[in-house]
Amino acid sequence: MAALRQFLPASLMEADGRPEPIFSDVTAEAGITWRQFNGFSPDRYLIETMGGGVGLFDFDDDGRLDIFLLNGGETPRGKSATPIRNALYRNLGNGRFADVAAEAGVSKITNYGMGVAVADFDNDGHEDIFITGFPNCTLYHNNGNGTFTDVTLDAGLQNKGRWSSGAAWFDYDRDGFLDLVVCNYAEFSFEGVAPRCEYLDVRTYCEQRAYKGMPLTLYRNNRNGTFTDVSRTSGLDRFAGRALGVVATDIDADGWQDLFVARDASPNLLLLNKQDGTFLDAGVEAEVAFDSNGNPKAGMGVDAGDVNGDGRPDIVVSNFSFEYPSLFLNRGDFPFEDRTRASQLAGPARFDVGWGVHFLDFDNDGLLDLMLVNGHVIQVIESLQPQVKYKERPLLLRNVGNARFEDVSARAGPAFAKGYLARGLAIGDWDNDGAPDAIFTSIGNRQCCFATMRGRRIPGLASVSRELRAIVMLLGQN
Repeated sequence: MAALRQFLPASLMEADGRPEPIFSDVTAEAGITWRQFNGFSPDRYLIETMGGGVGLFDFDDDGRLDIFLLNGGETPRGKSATPIRNALYRNLGNGRFADVAAEAGVSKITNYGMGVAVADFDNDGHEDIFITGFPNCTLYHNNGNGTFTDVTLDAGLQNKGRWSSGAAWFDYDRDGFLDLVVCNYAEFSFEGVAPRCEYLDVRTYCEQRAYKGMPLTLYRNNRNGTFTDVSRTSGLDRFAGRALGVVATDIDADGWQDLFVARDASPNLLLLNKQDGTFLDAGVEAEVAFDSNGNPKAGMGVDAGDVNGDGRPDIVVSNFSFEYPSLFLNRGDFPFEDRTRASQLAGPARFDVGWGVHFLDFDNDGLLDLMLVNGHVIQVIESLQPQVKYKERPLLLRNVGNARFEDVSARAGPAFAKGYLARGLAIGDWDNDGAPDAIFTSIGNRQCCFATMRGRRIPGLASVSRELRAIVMLLGQN
């Protein structure tokens, strides 16, 4: 604790010198009561273990971040007793939020929802909503008057028949209009018999390898409200695998956006933009595709940020239990440096199944810290591996320099002391006090938790939310 006091700024100290909790759970007082429904069923469809997308963005252009919460859906034998819906919570500016999804036209469930990607795709000054899921995607155009219109068909973004997970808006051809990459997870159907697996004579979810992976989809923005599928001409249709998270960033400093794709029991992809409409996978050359034994990890969420202050984007990937989150340092050439163990990420996250992951500078020291939210997928896991929990605690990891992290979760607040089946994570300054806030979702439950920095303004953090909202992931993407 003495070491923690040494690093925390005075604004995060109690009057008697003790560190105060870094975040406070304000879910109830903010008026957020929405619940996620995952269609949990005796058939154990793998899709039931995912979903829970969340986005922070200013949909009504009033200068305050609002919240979009994406629901899952029903399965053939997993029905909800009450109608399920998405939620759009308008920020009232007084610490309270009001659900205006029905009035805004975004409450309807149009698919089994997975992830959220927010961006202004038509350059009209208003941020729009793209939703991934099964068996289609949905694009809501922001009308600029507090309402949205479903323009999926007209835009050509159905991604029909595919189980899509993560997505990222990025201008791959530098024409000034945002294009869209969609991660497709696996071949899937609710028809027929689901793969059957058991642990201790209890029906449970089969591992991801029981599901055949799918290729990525790339849509080029035609600059007229429509998109063209250029997956084949760009070469992205060659990369079949179980993709979950994606982040767009300029890896090689050539001025063109590249892609890092986190994949589940499939090699990660590092797709370099060749500036001619095509991409080259450098994952093997960069040594980010596999672990040190040559095996692909179970990648979930992904984020990019400069953790060591050298001006280059580094990559963090959340993984399955005993695989540890991966931290890849970008040294300006290949291979990247696998900093996972030296960063001390392996210790606190050893037993966790990681989902949402985000860089943030919660203590305003100029170094990017990390937040991860976790939750297992096997209900009987504690009988098989007592050290592993089904519901897992979130982690807050402080960057102490040299890309090394200290676990400060014990001081992060009550929300970090409880276990969840957490999935989606979003970061942004919803109360405009200059400090980053967080919201994460938990499947089959109310979202939890909406956490805010503990009532202290930390100057210099106002720019964090927009930077992080540009990073899109399944889990919460972006």
